[in-house]
Amino acid sequence: MAETVVSMARSMLGGAISMATSAAAAELGLLVGVRKDIWFIKDELQTMQAFLEVAEAMKKKDVLLKVWAKQVRDLSYNIEDCLGEFMVHVGNQSLTRRLMKLKDRHRIALQIRDLKSRVEEVSIRNTRYSLIKTDVSDIIEDEVNSYTEDVRNHSASNIDEADLVGFSKPKEELIELMDLNTRVGHAKVVCVVGMGGLGKTTLARKAYDSKEDIVNNFSCCAWITISQSFCKIEMLKDMIIQLLGDEALKRRLREVEGKTVKVDDLASYLREKLKDKRYFVVLDDLWTINAWRLIKDIVFPSSNNKGSRIIVTTRNTDLAKECTYEQLIYHLKPLYIHDATNLLLRKTRKTQESVENGENMKSIVSKIVNKCGCLPLAILTIGGMLATKEVTEWESIYKQIPSELESNPGLEAMRRMVTLSYNHLPSHLKSCFLYLSIFPEDSVIRRSRLVERWISEGFVRGMSGMNVEEVGKSYFTELINRNMIQPSWVNIEGIVKSCTVHDIMRDVMVSIAREENFVCSVGDKVTSAVDDNFRHIAFHGSKCQKIVMDWSHVRSVTVFGKRPLDSSSSVCSPNMRMLRSLDLEGAQFGITQSDMNKIGSLCHLKYVNVKYSVRRYSNIYEVPRSIGKLQGLQTLDLGYTHITTLPAEITKLQSLRNLRCRKKNWYAHFESRERKKCLVNILCLPMVFKHFSRADVLSELHMAFSCRWTKKQGVQLPRGIGNLKELQVLEVVDIKRCSSKVVKELGELVLLRKLSLETERVTEKKCIILGEAIEKLASLCSLHVDASGRSGNGTLEWLHSISSAPPLLRTLFFNGRLGGHMPNWIGSLVCLVKIHLWESHLTAGVNLKKLIFEMGTSPHMEMIDLSYCRLESAGIVGIKHLRKLKEISLGIRVIATMLDLLQLQGELNTHPNNAVLQLQDGLIDHLSQGSDVQVQATAETSLPEPAAGESSSLAAMPKTNDMNLVIYKPECSKR
Repeated sequence: MAETVVSMARSMLGGAISMATSAAAAELGLLVGVRKDIWFIKDELQTMQAFLEVAEAMKKKDVLLKVWAKQVRDLSYNIEDCLGEFMVHVGNQSLTRRLMKLKDRHRIALQIRDLKSRVEEVSIRNTRYSLIKTDVSDIIEDEVNSYTEDVRNHSASNIDEADLVGFSKPKEELIELMDLNTRVGHAKVVCVVGMGGLGKTTLARKAYDSKEDIVNNFSCCAWITISQSFCKIEMLKDMIIQLLGDEALKRRLREVEGKTVKVDDLASYLREKLKDKRYFVVLDDLWTINAWRLIKDIVFPSSNNKGSRIIVTTRNTDLAKECTYEQLIYHLKPLYIHDATNLLLRKTRKTQESVENGENMKSIVSKIVNKCGCLPLAILTIGGMLATKEVTEWESIYKQIPSELESNPGLEAMRRMVTLSYNHLPSHLKSCFLYLSIFPEDSVIRRSRLVERWISEGFVRGMSGMNVEEVGKSYFTELINRNMIQPSWVNIEGIVKSCTVHDIMRDVMVSIAREENFVCSVGDKVTSAVDDNFRHIAFHGSKCQKIVMDWSHVRSVTVFGKRPLDSSSSVCSPNMRMLRSLDLEGAQFGITQSDMNKIGSLCHLKYVNVKYSVRRYSNIYEVPRSIGKLQGLQTLDLGYTHITTLPAEITKLQSLRNLRCRKKNWYAHFESRERKKCLVNILCLPMVFKHFSRADVLSELHMAFSCRWTKKQGVQLPRGIGNLKELQVLEVVDIKRCSSKVVKELGELVLLRKLSLETERVTEKKCIILGEAIEKLASLCSLHVDASGRSGNGTLEWLHSISSAPPLLRTLFFNGRLGGHMPNWIGSLVCLVKIHLWESHLTAGVNLKKLIFEMGTSPHMEMIDLSYCRLESAGIVGIKHLRKLKEISLGIRVIATMLDLLQLQGELNTHPNNAVLQLQDGLIDHLSQGSDVQVQATAETSLPEPAAGESSSLAAMPKTNDMNLVIYKPECSKR
């Protein structure tokens, strides 16, 4: 019997081995075939992408080609999806793991072969209909030149109208910048920069046609329009005619008669004739740095010392910087609202009185002006359309402007003005730009959010000497410099941290994105069918929408309104198997724990953002263990959730670069001071079951128990956090709840750039371990340490134990007591730009404690921010040594005497960098000789508006000695 059993076991084992061997052999054969097909479709994908770039310029000439390009684009999207699935289920996996996924692998193999067949069909279709039959370069040049000619003609027809409303002052400023009275020196180049439709050509033409200023100061003038693709020979002929006359060109052509006219034949002649002349040339609508270098080198004589002038108009700030010095760039701004309104009324033949007297007319005029963004071209083209309509129709036309831009011939010039800029973008920026159409109108878009999403979509690739984040930021900056997007908030260092998109620019962008099946924006329709295979879906509506479409190809879902579909459905549907980005930051509903639990099934996810504002928070209280399956996850943003602890599986995410977890730090239902009452309620759950069945109550209850009613924002990290070698952003960590081993592991995150910690009531031993970990973070640029908590008695004195701080630190934020002096290592931070001190207690009693900046320390310091602390005359010493200082900000509950404020202001008045003092309005306390009064900064003149992105309660204190400091008793002296 035993022998029989052994024999059967051996037989079964042999059969299993045989089956495994056969399966392995089949797997190997399948894999070899699949890999050959993969190489084929990869090569085809590259060819398709190159073709689509060319077809972009060609398709307007051929409707059939436009249809074919759409088919090629859809096929290229499907190939990208297939390659993505191949890498997840096949690529770089062990044989054992591949055997476990035979079903998925077989499906992918069939999909790849189907794609290969479709690629061959597309190629045959091209041959059948002879779709590509014209010289591409001729089509591109004709297209560009026809665009440019139409736009130029349209702009020229608007010069007289625009002159009446808003161009007089810019004209005076431009001529002043040209400094016409200086008649010696090399040719001075002045650049006029701005987005398309802003009136750069109009402004330059007004300066050029200024007879008194130009004719009397220059011996010859020329206006040269540079198209995106221009002929050097024709340009030189035009310049010779305008600068030297018709006879000069004829004479030069006779001299070279009998041979082919070359560029240098004309250029050398022009340079020689201009050598001793004081000339004035306008180069209108310059597009590339190479074009400028070419014109500069072949046309303008370097030996000319007559004080000649050149005006360049361009949409590209980088190009302007190449042409001239920063101080000679004139950034043309949109019209003031008053001027824009007057221009619209003039174009529509209406009066200001009719606006004031007409019912609802003032409102619609205001909306149209805002829609146009005060751009002259937009106002004139839309105004021309409205001029033929009754005022009662304006509201409906206003709502139809996005669709009218696609079809109305009267708006074609404005559409072309935008598409010119879009078509000139390099291919790597086109997808990045169209991606912005995901965001609603008038959105303020954070750079970090946008760049992280670009990276997750594969739009950004690292390059030699730059990591992928740096490349992404350079893309953002390039779009800013090309005036495709506008800065919204610029920080103290001059770095653009957020942007907006002009309404007209966005409307055209949405149209292009929809035409290319790139982005579908869903509004307030309750149900809509989407036939095309859109890759990116954005919900903008205030109602629950239901979309009928194929979700299997969707790569990103972004929600700005109500929950899509219905309240019982999930925003993490398993049908979205190719989803890369899930962004619910703008959602008007709370994502549930049920939604979060399904995230692990979306194996392609690279970006997850469920960040909520302080006033709105989600009902998530736990990160599911299935998060460990998301091996490609790069960004996880969990802001203001009920999550208190991250699971151990988070340490498996080897691709994770940004981990933001900010716990909700208050209780709506379970305040700690009512803990006993809460416990009684919990024991009586049957009586209040209905109350506790609510998702927000349950999630808050979970948070209260798991963190013992603490009101911190930090979360607990698991052991193994040091495995996340790609991590660059980590916030917020509750050091008290983390083990000493975890704290030590923080020092292994060598690529970490930004770290945010909470250290209230942490043991001395753990603080020493933390200090040692921080010393190892050589890439750290920003360190945020909060020790105050709700008790307000936290200490940061452990910071003194750090012997050598990360050398690249640029931003420090300390909230807590620093002790008798600042940590010594801060003086060695040569890169330090900003320091924020809250509750630092730099002075106390008679033992004077100072913030001293000695000569040579902090050479790049630009901002000092103080809140919840006492400021005395000796509180900040050595301001004069901070040569780059721009601002000292005094925020909430800064205690100071009037004399101290005046003394500090006096030092800033003499500062070499014109540094300013910022006061938080009405919150500067004055304690002098025991009195309890407040000091509020006021001035006889109105205070300047705060910079974009700053709190509206901040106003710059004017740097004058006649400032009025109004001292008054508060209505209630109790705090």
